Amino acid sequence: MNIRNLIPKDKFDESGVEELKKLSFEQIKPIIPNLLEWMQDMNWPVARCIADILEPFAHRITYEILYILKSDDVMWKFWILCVLIKSTNDPLILKEIERLAKNPTREEIENDVDLVAISILNGEYE
Repeated sequence: MNIRNLIPKDKFDESGVEELKKLSFEQIKPIIPNLLEWMQDMNWPVARCIADILEPFAHRITYEILYILKSDDVMWKFWILCVLIKSTNDPLILKEIERLAKNPTREEIENDVDLVAISILNGEYE
């Protein structure tokens, strides 16, 4: 089986989800960046499925998460904070969450990224 065939083709494509759930972190590691892209908008039907697959591995994808949190895609940051790392204890990620809380950009403020970051740091985000 080619693991790349399990990457969703569109926002409605949940065909590979059940197979992805059966795989170990090592098996899905090569496609994690591709899977994270499907979390850019949690309103997409496939997004929640992907989040459920990646959530147990969030502590193992620090650099992929940091890439998102340092990107210009404000809504992607919002969703990653809300869904994937709301209870992280990773020091590198917490440092970036602190930056989002204390020194947000105008766009991050307009999209409540700073408020979510503050809630996470205060242990209030569920």
